[in-house]
Amino acid sequence: MITTSIDLAKQVLCNNGIIAIPTETVYGLAGNAFNESAVEKIFALKKRPHFNPLIVHIKSADSIMDVASAIPEAALLLATKFWPGPLTLLLNKKSNIPDLVTAGKPTVAVRMPNHPLTLSLLEQLDFPLAAPSANPFGSISPTSAAHVYNYFQEDLEVVLDGGECNNGVESTIIGFENNLPVLYRLGAISVEEVEAVVGKVLIHSKNDEDPAAPGMLSRHYSPNTNTYLTDDVAEFIKQYPNKKIGLLLFKDAIEDNASFHKEVLSAEGDMAEAAKNLYAALHRLDKLNLDIIIAERLPDEGLGKTINDRLQRAVEK
Repeated sequence: MITTSIDLAKQVLCNNGIIAIPTETVYGLAGNAFNESAVEKIFALKKRPHFNPLIVHIKSADSIMDVASAIPEAALLLATKFWPGPLTLLLNKKSNIPDLVTAGKPTVAVRMPNHPLTLSLLEQLDFPLAAPSANPFGSISPTSAAHVYNYFQEDLEVVLDGGECNNGVESTIIGFENNLPVLYRLGAISVEEVEAVVGKVLIHSKNDEDPAAPGMLSRHYSPNTNTYLTDDVAEFIKQYPNKKIGLLLFKDAIEDNASFHKEVLSAEGDMAEAAKNLYAALHRLDKLNLDIIIAERLPDEGLGKTINDRLQRAVEK
């Protein structure tokens, strides 16, 4: 059921059920982070492997003390600057966080989401919410309640409708090694913005076997349609004559043609607008029964790095 009822959402969560929640990044599949039964339901519905940890969503910056310990000063600086918002911090976990949430690791991924409906819900709960993206494992992330419902239909009792997500890509994940900041996942806050607060950030490599944080797998965010990423869309199209083609373009640099369908992320070349529109555009293209989707690589700077990261993980290997 798609609803705006916080009371109904709270009722399901307090009975250890799971719901979908809106955030500024993407919709999440949420349950009581302190309850293993609820967390297991998230993994089962998503068909998410248990080695892939979840993010814990808290209601206030002060609530970080409820789930994490030995918090570095740099983490507190980042929380002060970016919370509520699309920044996740990877910190030493407290014992009240089940190992199931963290895939058995000693660290927990934590953030305070910036969405009024979900913050209002969290204020009424006496537990934080574990919430990965509300989509089947590996598929395109949802940025609207309709995307979530299309995935799960009646298998999900409540989809809390908070409209379209403002940022449209997942949170940036920052952890710490010897108290130095480390980037685990590119996201809606650029590396440059993080470095303006805490200085140089180290880069952690992706890991398909034993990811230290959510969102580190090399294959993810993928349409069902075969998808390719290129720097030169016009030239790439020539390899596929007589094919039904979808184009995912940064700006509108390709003339209209009856042989393909276009999605333009930002006609003005605005990176934030492009990020907001990314997943919705992929959802639309994936519904068109195309032979292939050809995506254009963006300038590799700022949020362009994040968008390119998501597109690279979506393409055929």
